[in-house]
Amino acid sequence: MNKLKPFHLAVPVKDLEETRVFYREVMGFEEGRSSECWVDFNFYGHQFVIHKVDIKEDIEVNPVDGKAVPVPHFGVVLDWSDWETLSKRLKESNIDFVIEPYVRFEGQVGEQATMFFMDPSGNALEFKSFKNEEDLFAK
Repeated sequence: MNKLKPFHLAVPVKDLEETRVFYREVMGFEEGRSSECWVDFNFYGHQFVIHKVDIKEDIEVNPVDGKAVPVPHFGVVLDWSDWETLSKRLKESNIDFVIEPYVRFEGQVGEQATMFFMDPSGNALEFKSFKNEEDLFAK
């Protein structure tokens, strides 16, 4: 298998400074380069950029495991202990979860811990961890 390459993701934000503080202080991401209209972050080794633009306020959802999953969304698959640490930090920061941290598909192939929440600009994030990481692409 090839070495996993970092991805680059740019997302729109309505308030650059508020969203910058969220990713730096709440999420704990290291800040990189920036300008008056964008900021780079180290998103678990990936290049994540927030861009100040006018954005729409509504979001679509799809049903998964009986929950309304926001679409689009993005995040990272973490080790189980890192997922638990992040979940605890977000709860202590009083994050308003779209879907509270829980384990879905329990006892099945693809069993995973997951949580969904929004950044201050309404971008949906999902962080998950697989009980068995080999199940990431299992059918």
